[in-house]
Amino acid sequence: MRTATAIAFLAVTVANLMSASPASAQQSDFERSPINYLDAPVSDPVAQLADQIQTGETKLTYDQTFGYLPSVLEKLDVPTSSQTLVFSKTSLQLHRISPRHPRALYFNDDVYVGYCQKGDVLEFASTDAKQGAIFYTLKQSPQGEPTFVRDRGNCLSCHASSRTQGVPGYLIRSVFSDSSGRPKLGSGTFLTDHTSEFSQRWGGWYVTGNHGAMRHMGNTICEGDEYTFDRDLGANRLELDEYIQPDDYLSPHSDIVALMVLEHQTQMHNAIAAANYETRQALHQSFQMNELLERPEGHISESAQRRISASADRVLKYLLMVDEFQLTDAVTGSSSFVHDFEAKGIKDSRGRSLRDFDLKTRLFKYPCSYLIYSPAFDALPQQVRDQVVERLTAILDGRESAPEFEHLSPKMRREILEILRDTKPEFSS
Repeated sequence: MRTATAIAFLAVTVANLMSASPASAQQSDFERSPINYLDAPVSDPVAQLADQIQTGETKLTYDQTFGYLPSVLEKLDVPTSSQTLVFSKTSLQLHRISPRHPRALYFNDDVYVGYCQKGDVLEFASTDAKQGAIFYTLKQSPQGEPTFVRDRGNCLSCHASSRTQGVPGYLIRSVFSDSSGRPKLGSGTFLTDHTSEFSQRWGGWYVTGNHGAMRHMGNTICEGDEYTFDRDLGANRLELDEYIQPDDYLSPHSDIVALMVLEHQTQMHNAIAAANYETRQALHQSFQMNELLERPEGHISESAQRRISASADRVLKYLLMVDEFQLTDAVTGSSSFVHDFEAKGIKDSRGRSLRDFDLKTRLFKYPCSYLIYSPAFDALPQQVRDQVVERLTAILDGRESAPEFEHLSPKMRREILEILRDTKPEFSS
């Protein structure tokens, strides 16, 4: 009877998945147990700030020009130097966005803040250690108490798809934008991260900084019906006065290094969240089957173990910057972002940090993501986190030599492992 019940259970599960569209099946997966995305309590940085405001522990100050933006950046410890400017109409307040009035995006390791001139709200995407990306708005009005409103699923139409690795997450898109900021979707778009060709990055964005002979899609628009443009016109710009009024923003920059970090960080966050979700779901389903098949409590099926291992592998590849685009010219930012970012690094006994930049042939000097220190990484279920730590150690000390990690020289591996052993306890043994 137990076996028959288990078979029936599996048949119903398969039938349900086949009858649902891929998008709805994917979304319903994380809206129900064990994830319960919309209902489970969260403690991401924005949620914590909202609690502090509600209890009177802190207050936000309203600025007549920028609303609550300067105050929330200060409270959330988000540096102004992280400002990047996007003029394509690809976000919530698209009617406020144009090449003359781009949307400003600010970020730190865990929070992203979006600001539009004369916008109705500030937009927030905040990383919860267990639940991944959580989305909020804050009304830009001095009337009444400032209140963060959590999105109840509308943002997921764009922020939960294959572009975000199948979980509520983040993405940076590069588009062919017309003179009003509308993306010419018929020409295609690019999802960008640290692996992307330089020539495909930042369409619909402003970019300040030097990058030599390399060319990107930033600072340019598509005229008429053409889907191409002269990339030389937008290259190596240090100022944006030709395009915008700099005084309309907290910073006159849209720093190229900040953009490169943003691309890496968004998909690294997604890889961690995807591993968290996949492991919890695999364990949940395995434990359900244990009861039906009268297997020992806590038994992890072979299929669940394979799912967990695959998740660990994806996290490792992002952590170690596999397939990173190799720079052919040096990159130099236009603001204090490089200094501000590096200053937050956890340093080893020799003063080295995973936040140290290279910017000559690659993004970071030591190609292992600084998000290994993030609350989200630390909150990974033990079954997947242990695998990541064990395999990462084996790769760095030379016991594992898979071809995808050949970009790491013996010297790099040794230095990364030395930094981790000095700065992250689980690597010290």
